[in-house]
Amino acid sequence: MNPNQLHQNISQVLQNAESMLLVSHVRADGDAIGSLLGMGLTLQSVGKKVQMVLPEGVPLAFRHLEGSQQIIRRAEQDYDISIVLDCSDLQRIGDVLEDRMPDLNIDHHVTNLNFARLNLVDVQAVATSAILAEHLPTWGLAITQPAACALLFGLVSDTLGFRTSNTNAKALRLSADLIDLGANLAELYHLALIQRSYEAARLWGIGLSRLQKQGGLVWTRLTLQDKQEADYPGNDDADLINMLSGITESDVCVIFVEQTGGRVKVSWRARAGLDVSQIAVQFGGGGHPAASGATIVGTMEEVQDRVLSATQSIIENGVQLVNERIKETS
Repeated sequence: MNPNQLHQNISQVLQNAESMLLVSHVRADGDAIGSLLGMGLTLQSVGKKVQMVLPEGVPLAFRHLEGSQQIIRRAEQDYDISIVLDCSDLQRIGDVLEDRMPDLNIDHHVTNLNFARLNLVDVQAVATSAILAEHLPTWGLAITQPAACALLFGLVSDTLGFRTSNTNAKALRLSADLIDLGANLAELYHLALIQRSYEAARLWGIGLSRLQKQGGLVWTRLTLQDKQEADYPGNDDADLINMLSGITESDVCVIFVEQTGGRVKVSWRARAGLDVSQIAVQFGGGGHPAASGATIVGTMEEVQDRVLSATQSIIENGVQLVNERIKETS
């Protein structure tokens, strides 16, 4: 389907539906929350009946966003259409939709499986929130001030404050448009990237005390007991992975976070030129070349051994390829 026809179809579907279910992925990040609220609040402003769902609820760090109190864990009423946001595959939303095929899939992950009736997957976009900031007006939906705040929060979160290698002029222009609609960049930047709870800071300390390095690979781990000792309420790493990505000697950094049920959440960050999404896919996950994740069944020791071995191979092959490209252009 050509892009013009796709956007016409999306506009028609949104116009015809009276009630909608919007859902994003487990362990929601800033872009998941931002895109969910950005689209949900915009649709509500034109009289649509909207249910916004996150299977694990709203993380504490995101509850400052207007509309976040409306987000529920499961659909409470029937709906005409369903929309999945910022999610590369249906496993990441749990059983929210039961066996129903989603009507619309809006995402920017290169590993997206195009699982809906209509799939808007733009891998060049810096965030799903950026896709919505660009296209909501073209679908005949004016972005409200609260929605603009949510979308800018998602955009800032996923670009780490416009620092990721895919940040481009288009993303900055979209951000400027959202600022013009009333979003406060300085406040949202602080909330998304700077502010940390005392408990999160304690968890960082535990993770940093275990930091290890082998060549260009840097990693650490966090256990369930660590989170209990730090009194940290989340199931994530409190964004420690993004801090590790700034280590000068690191080609790839990895963090292992123990989950309940004999699983380990793994997050990768890579410097430009290396692709860790292919490792994540091997382990049932996905993401972007420079930032990916997966949840793997096994003990911390088993998962760590398997993942570090696979990651080291990617680094060795990737660095060799990058060096060859440098020689070709010199």
